[in-house]
Amino acid sequence: MTNRDFEKAALQTFRKQYKAGGIYRQYADAVRKTPAAVQTLTDLPFLPVSFFKTHRVGPDPECKGAEAIFTSSGTTGADTSRHLVPYLALYEESFLNGFEAAYGPVTDWVILALLPAYLERSGSSLVYMAEQLIQRSGHPESGFYLYDHAALARQLSELEARGQQTLLLGVTFALLDFAEAFARSLTHTVVMETGGMKGRKKELTRGEVHELLKHAFRIPQVHSEYGMTEMLSQAYAKSDGLFTPSATMRVLVREAADPFSMGRSGSGVLNVIDLSNQDSCAFLATEDLGVVYPDGRFEVRGRLDHSALRGCSLLTV
Repeated sequence: MTNRDFEKAALQTFRKQYKAGGIYRQYADAVRKTPAAVQTLTDLPFLPVSFFKTHRVGPDPECKGAEAIFTSSGTTGADTSRHLVPYLALYEESFLNGFEAAYGPVTDWVILALLPAYLERSGSSLVYMAEQLIQRSGHPESGFYLYDHAALARQLSELEARGQQTLLLGVTFALLDFAEAFARSLTHTVVMETGGMKGRKKELTRGEVHELLKHAFRIPQVHSEYGMTEMLSQAYAKSDGLFTPSATMRVLVREAADPFSMGRSGSGVLNVIDLSNQDSCAFLATEDLGVVYPDGRFEVRGRLDHSALRGCSLLTV
């Protein structure tokens, strides 16, 4: 999809979601961003993701027919986001297309998911995505791991010995624990962190985390995945620490002191357009600080000071 086609689709989605009503229309009216005032992407009203904690977001606020309700991990005692998803097929299409655009056919990969904490609660969109990728890989070796790091190490050794292309997808604190106990050379394995320290270790920057993992596994790069409970699209960072959005996603940037001062590139707070979010809200004002580059790639540099820490974005670069 060209940038021009994406902009056209985004404006059509805005008009559709505004017309449908609900909390998004109330917000757009409150900030005076009606369809007559919205002509380009930088005119769009972006709903603060905190609304997913306090309101039912979407044209059908009851969403009685939702196939899934994804919830954020939050922190102890904190409110969590709730994303009502009427049609899981749309989410599956989005993350599968995004993954395969970045990494090729999922059937080429053995998927090993090291996601404790996420697996131990219900409603994680990350776990659902990993579960589907595991199933669609078609490899019997693909699967989830909790705290049995010895079993994970044995499986990795077997896969490495036969040269099998493998993805080790893990929450950050678990990857660091595994690396500390089972450092090894990985030649045929991509290590991908999803963020998430959850107070388990001292606060580290993303760069520090990647250096520890690169040293432990003797690999040149650590990959990253960017996603949120409130989103149905993902972005991936490979060799340079810059995230490439999937085809259904674009990232803009707003000034921290002025949420309505927005640009297509620069430093500030990230706003996400997620065209896969057709049944909730496609226009999300995140609490992530970062940089958006002219080619559309972006990096994440932390969170706004007032933001509650969340599992998907606790790291800075």
